[in-house]
Amino acid sequence: MALTKRETALLLEIKRWEDSMREDLRSDFGRTYDKWLNRKLNQLPGPLKEKFFGKLDDILFHLHAFIQNSHVQQDARQQLLMTAKTFHEEIDQIEDLKKLSVDQLHYLSELQLSKHRLYSFVQGGLAGTGGLLLMGIDLPAQMLLNLRAVQMTALSYGYEVNTPYEMMTSLKVYHAAILPKHLRYEQWTSLKEELQDSESHPFFYEGEDVFANQATLDHLVKQLVKVSAISMLRKKMIGGIPLIGMAIGAGVNYQMTRQITEFAHQYYRYRLLLEKKDSDHEFD
Repeated sequence: MALTKRETALLLEIKRWEDSMREDLRSDFGRTYDKWLNRKLNQLPGPLKEKFFGKLDDILFHLHAFIQNSHVQQDARQQLLMTAKTFHEEIDQIEDLKKLSVDQLHYLSELQLSKHRLYSFVQGGLAGTGGLLLMGIDLPAQMLLNLRAVQMTALSYGYEVNTPYEMMTSLKVYHAAILPKHLRYEQWTSLKEELQDSESHPFFYEGEDVFANQATLDHLVKQLVKVSAISMLRKKMIGGIPLIGMAIGAGVNYQMTRQITEFAHQYYRYRLLLEKKDSDHEFD
């Protein structure tokens, strides 16, 4: 079907967001840091890096399965469907959400993502207290929260994530979203090309099933820097409370979740609009 004026305007909005992501606005310090980090990582033995990346991919696969089988996820799914029924009473399953307008789906998505940004903020603040246990679980907790946020975005736009294709797609979106901004555009382009080449409703995934790479380590290094800063500042008390460490933990985690949720939101919104377009038109 042809796109409405509103849907066409949304595609142009996504295009402007895409163009902004293409710009490399790193400072001289940022460029120097990236070169230094890449040089250090290139010095690591290849087999060691491949083993590490394989383990990281395994962790993401297991986290995905854990989230999908959890009662919390099932309850969230039902709540999403019940909220969607207020817009359209014939919605009974996730795929039916595509009967709603893009703005209604945006609203449903924002309801979910605002919760995850809040969860991330609170979790980061708790890690910022400097407790060894809370700092130790900070990274896996962030991975769990952010991967779930991507999955809830997919569900909010009518994409069931328990099929092989949708599972792999959600993991690719998560991986692309955690990359530095100057590397995100390349992954965004790759995701768009896959949409152009894939079937309308594929079940099995036939693309590459390796996600973690050297660029992923940038995210992990930043998380380690955050934990180190919190550790050094945990004795800096204001009124008996480590407010500086809590502010760092909450701020960094919130910004990361915001970055990931924005990328996921733009991807699934773009994908839905692409499906609605006339076959005679192409969006650059």
